Amino acid sequence: MRIPLDYYRILGLPIQATPEQLQVAYRDRTLQLPRREYSEVAIASRKELLDEAYAVLSDPEQRSTYDASFLEKTYNPESSPSLPLESTATDETTATEAIDPNNPSLDISKEQFVGALLILQELGEYELVLQLGQPYLHSRDSISLDKGHLGDPQLVRPDIFLTLALACLELGREQWQQGRYENAALSLETGQELLLSEGLFPTVRGEIQADLYKLRPYRILELLALPDEQIAERRKGLQLLQDMLQERQGIDGSGDDQSGLSIDDFLRFIQQLRGYLTAAQQQTLFEAEARRPSAVATYLAVYALIARGFAQRQPALIARAKQMLMRLGRRQDVHLEQAVCALLLGQTEEASHALELSHEYEPLAFIREQSQGAPDLLPGLCLYGERWLQNSVFPHFRDLAEQTASLKDYFADEQVQAYLEQLPESTPTANNEWSVTAQKKAYTTTGASAGRSNGHSSDREPAVVGSYSSRERDRAAQTASWAGGSDRTSVSGVSTLPASQRVTSATSRVAEPTTQAINSSGDSPTNTAVKSPDSGRQPKTRSQADAAGRVRTTPTSVTGSSEPGHLDQSAPGRLQRLPERRKGAKNRRSILLVIAGVVGIGLIGWLLIAWIQNLRHSSSAPALEGEQPMVELAQPPIPIPEADSQLIAPGGPLTQDTAQQVIQTWLSTKSQVFGPDYQIDRLDQILVDPVLSVWQRRAQTNQQRNIYAQYNHQVKVTSVQTNPANPEQARVEAAVKEEARFYQNGEINQALSYDDNLRVQYELVRQEGQWFIKDMAVR
Repeated sequence: MRIPLDYYRILGLPIQATPEQLQVAYRDRTLQLPRREYSEVAIASRKELLDEAYAVLSDPEQRSTYDASFLEKTYNPESSPSLPLESTATDETTATEAIDPNNPSLDISKEQFVGALLILQELGEYELVLQLGQPYLHSRDSISLDKGHLGDPQLVRPDIFLTLALACLELGREQWQQGRYENAALSLETGQELLLSEGLFPTVRGEIQADLYKLRPYRILELLALPDEQIAERRKGLQLLQDMLQERQGIDGSGDDQSGLSIDDFLRFIQQLRGYLTAAQQQTLFEAEARRPSAVATYLAVYALIARGFAQRQPALIARAKQMLMRLGRRQDVHLEQAVCALLLGQTEEASHALELSHEYEPLAFIREQSQGAPDLLPGLCLYGERWLQNSVFPHFRDLAEQTASLKDYFADEQVQAYLEQLPESTPTANNEWSVTAQKKAYTTTGASAGRSNGHSSDREPAVVGSYSSRERDRAAQTASWAGGSDRTSVSGVSTLPASQRVTSATSRVAEPTTQAINSSGDSPTNTAVKSPDSGRQPKTRSQADAAGRVRTTPTSVTGSSEPGHLDQSAPGRLQRLPERRKGAKNRRSILLVIAGVVGIGLIGWLLIAWIQNLRHSSSAPALEGEQPMVELAQPPIPIPEADSQLIAPGGPLTQDTAQQVIQTWLSTKSQVFGPDYQIDRLDQILVDPVLSVWQRRAQTNQQRNIYAQYNHQVKVTSVQTNPANPEQARVEAAVKEEARFYQNGEINQALSYDDNLRVQYELVRQEGQWFIKDMAVR
């Protein structure tokens, strides 16, 4: 059969390669064994093709003849037609029928087919590997793979499955880098199904599954960004998102979905995908997540309910949002949102009361300024609520981003009017869960609330004593900061800017999913936080909120006016602490007694310590006699060698400890020479010819090909034999566990990487008092 390969590509060389380059390439290719999962048959088949290519190209006459025929054809691998993975074959020549006759190709034996697939896999021809190997898997009746025509079926069949699965894995990673996430997932799933169908190579299946987990966030964004007409694809994206949420145990859960995303990264990811979901989809998703429970999901569900209720004229949804805000209000300041909900439900008294409880000073300043001349704050609240919906709520919903928010149209709707008329009248003090309850302390009011003057609301604020821990309070503030962001109007005092500039504008919704690292790992390709749009009052992470300088916090107590100059004055309606003089006098007496007791205990302890020290001095050992050695910190008693000094071998035969040190020095030098810094000049510090020249050439070749390795070694010397005729020479045998991860052009090369247990024989020679390695061989 014929395969689309040539001798130069088999050795990874250009046609202009010199004989020296040919020799180095052949040696490197033979030393770089494939993955350990391959059978000896596959490795031997690959070696036969390497030997054949080297034999032809190393002979000048044969190479000249081969070059003449090679140059007659224009080699272009992209021109070879590709077959779908589902194609079938009718005979053993099917895989060769698609080869372009104008491209170089080779005649190989059937037993060399597995080796040819392996070489194509190493060359990165993943699609060609799938094209050639797929027919041998699904047409057992027509292709006699099981009859032994390609070799022992028990060995050849797993090798072909492994090569195709690895081709799918590498092809999927390429498509991932290109931003074709669904295509990448399809390639990875194809490779996994191939191995699962035969129950082969669980380690490789694990690698594929790990990539599928890390790819999942990218797939979700790509699928949800599709047009509304592609219902099945968008539904698939939602299902993947729900799977991730289930594995993570919620939006802010601590479960592991194996995506590599931290909690903050996942919150940014959720924020980004909101722009691709409709209000109804977000409502369904976040209401279900809020029942876990989850404060973040609850806040996002409130946004969806308010947006959908206002846009679709369904006040019942706003009423549900109001109930959810009551639950959040026990732990964080959401009074401004509650005021907007009450306004949309026509509950003006509750809206005014919620504003009085809010500590969002900048939005309140805007509302007060817009309400100048009015008996209450409703005019400013109406303007603020309309702009908040338009700029901070609607942009986060796929179906509402272009919709205009108009309170006039909302209240003019007959369906809204009918619902509001059926609502019972309520007062802000009856069964109101918005006000934060105080702990059991003696407080009393000093008067009724004062009226408003000059169109501004009074300075009355509630005395708030949190009924939850400071840690919970910080978490609630962080949740409000993330879920709500800084959509409040940025006003310091009374704004002098035009009305159109007093509300923070929202940015546009995300146009396409970002491909930046979600990774770090990583590691992963790209590793990856998903970029979050900073639009209006959107969820923020702690770092983002701190950078903006606008993190929302929940005050724990307010006992005086918030404005300077009013610390000693009590505004009407302010809560004050009742005096407790008698209790304070008793407390002072108790404190004095405690202090006196502590001083007495300290004095007794000091006397006891002094007595113990005197006792030790009386029973101490006699003083040293005679001349004592002078030891100085700046001058150690024995010389300490420099860090980079050479090994000084002791005289006499080589000991096992010295041999262990020599071998460890060589392996450490090897890691530095073949590492990313290519410290080739260090080889002559531990090696001598002939082995020195060999390793220098290998290191120079790797440097030219931009290949470096990271080694992890474990070594144990098993035997040391000194040459009886020449004590300056010795033979050392050692058990070496060597794990090597090779990188080419900055990306890991799995084909070159390995993890082996070796038994190595070293030939050592002592020169100028130092032991060097002059030869080595793997036994």
